[in-house]
Amino acid sequence: MTAPTPEELSREIARWGALKAQSETVATLMLAVAAGVFVALGAMFASSIGAGSELGFGPTRLLMGLGFSVGLLFVVVLGAELFTGNNLMVTSLLTHQVRFIGVARNWTLVYLGNFVGSMAIVLLVFYSRWWEQGDMTFAAEALSTANAKVNLGFVEAFLRGVVANILVCLAVWTAAAGRTVTDKMFGVLLPIAAFVTGGFEHSIANMYFTPIGVLISGEPGVVEAAGLAAGEVENLTWAGVVGNLIPVTLGNIVGGVMVGLPSRAVHLREDERVDETT
Repeated sequence: MTAPTPEELSREIARWGALKAQSETVATLMLAVAAGVFVALGAMFASSIGAGSELGFGPTRLLMGLGFSVGLLFVVVLGAELFTGNNLMVTSLLTHQVRFIGVARNWTLVYLGNFVGSMAIVLLVFYSRWWEQGDMTFAAEALSTANAKVNLGFVEAFLRGVVANILVCLAVWTAAAGRTVTDKMFGVLLPIAAFVTGGFEHSIANMYFTPIGVLISGEPGVVEAAGLAAGEVENLTWAGVVGNLIPVTLGNIVGGVMVGLPSRAVHLREDERVDETT
């Protein structure tokens, strides 16, 4: 089996987006909840890898990125609905295969479903007290990660969101070229590792990272285990979670458009010319 050409892959992505826009509401929500669960599990795996690591910043972040990639691999292989990947539906919109209302409907349903799935894992981790493992090293890692995210400025969070979803959408695009699970795995692995290693911001991942930080921040000994003072986590609140998600989500949308737009402008341009002459 040969890999599709860039033009063939662009057409495939555009058709894929059009089908998503036509999907039934219940099916879309169920697949979106599943994607939220998958990404949260990947985020939890990444935090476990980083907990107490003495390998140094770069190697630790790389290993965390490789661990986190399992979430997107599940999404791709099992056909779940992930908001950031679905930002590629802009390709379908620009090729007139779907209307804006269809894209907006899908993004809204999927974003809400992703949040529900992510929060399900957050609550399981919190109430099972799984975060206490490793003599609180997991809690320290989770709290430090969440605190850093909610203390980002709006512009900084937005720009990091742009770069994150450029890499995530490239991972989705590359995985779509694969014809076996192994192909898809390698398509996902390095772009996702790059986004995590670079410290960029992914809205759906942050639906796990920031709420778990908020919940465990009130538990005895967690702030101290992270080496922080009480005053340093004052922004780690539900308002802080929302304040992070807004700019990151907007940045993710822009990043997805930046991946989909060149495809429409270059690879699908000839298709439009053919349509105009027939």
